[in-house]
Amino acid sequence: MKSMLAIFALLLVFPLTAVPREPGAPLPQIRPEKVGMSSERLEKIDALTDRYVENGNYPGIVTMVSRDGKIVHKKAHGKYGVDNDKPIEIDTLFRIYSMTKPITAVAALILYEEGKFQMTDPVTMHLPQFANQKILKDGELVAPASPMRMGQLFTHTAGLTYGTTLDNPVDELYAEAQLMDSHDLDEFVDKLASLPLRFEPGTRYHYSVASDLLGAVVERLSGQTLERFLHERIFEPLDMHDTFFSVPPEKRHRLASIQVWDYELNAAVLLPDEYRRDVFDVSFFSGGGGLVSTAADYLKFCEMVRNGGLYNGVRLLGPKTVRYMSADHLTPELRAVGRGEYPSDDFYPGQSMALGFGVITNPGITPSISSMGELSWGGAAGTQFWIDPEEGIIGIAMVQLMRSPWPLRFDMKVATYQALTELAAD
Repeated sequence: MKSMLAIFALLLVFPLTAVPREPGAPLPQIRPEKVGMSSERLEKIDALTDRYVENGNYPGIVTMVSRDGKIVHKKAHGKYGVDNDKPIEIDTLFRIYSMTKPITAVAALILYEEGKFQMTDPVTMHLPQFANQKILKDGELVAPASPMRMGQLFTHTAGLTYGTTLDNPVDELYAEAQLMDSHDLDEFVDKLASLPLRFEPGTRYHYSVASDLLGAVVERLSGQTLERFLHERIFEPLDMHDTFFSVPPEKRHRLASIQVWDYELNAAVLLPDEYRRDVFDVSFFSGGGGLVSTAADYLKFCEMVRNGGLYNGVRLLGPKTVRYMSADHLTPELRAVGRGEYPSDDFYPGQSMALGFGVITNPGITPSISSMGELSWGGAAGTQFWIDPEEGIIGIAMVQLMRSPWPLRFDMKVATYQALTELAAD
């Protein structure tokens, strides 16, 4: 009897539900009804992916949904690509492009918690190459009123651009510099520092290479390459063993082909080689768009964020830091400047910018069902994720289609939320 009482006392202190999962294990899967969702109604996600594949919208698609840290849906449908009829699988690897940005933001915030920088620091404190950077105004190079600051790199308000749309002389200079063809982040920084700013830092939101520059700061402050830092400080702790800049040779057979939508043919075609970013022998670690991952790996990262910086007993960030990260960091004026001008079109109504993530600030005017404080972003090849802290839901869709005309994110959100039978606030 005494031994049974001792065991009972231990269970009060260390309940069985608190036992961490084995390293490398995916999130547990559960019957949806256990967490207030309908198995039958979740089949609408299956119907959605079936329709997308059968209509030729995407060669293949992997979808995954969790609630309260447990998987309620996962499906792989279609094939690896228009050039590869092998059935796509749950562990297929995808180029996630700009879904790299939230990971880079978390990496920088790990250093922020260690006191390595403040959000108000001029970027030149950590990258002195930018000390003499000017703004190009009406054909003249002029000194900025204030320098780029660290916090602006998280929110794309630093005066930088992307150079992908040649509607401005600065974008033309970016294109000529071929920033994304840099050998490494050191070369990238040197090239970028030689180019003018597009606008006064802190005066507008404009989607840009800011996350790549943030990755360079991570390298400078940590004394490690961004690849090594992400591996040691994020991927290993989160058991994300299928996330990397360079796909290992033994895993290359799991990499999905990448397509582009041909508007003349009205079909997905293979992306030409000259437009493909190298994912095999990488030395330029793009914090803005260089990672390859799986749905299951990215779900672990999202679950860490949803759970306030904690995953499987390992804490990456403090909960107050995650709350700060998740707040709206744009004033209404900053958000409004450039509305309708690419690349400000990354936002949709009701969305603003957190640190490295988009955040929902007004669910009533978003294009589909949303929750206040929902975090999300997407990648150039159509990958999507969202983290809903109100309902405890994470949704991920993995595809490989550039210039996609399809509303995958919104379709999947509707199919997910209509399956709720219990709301967290009720």
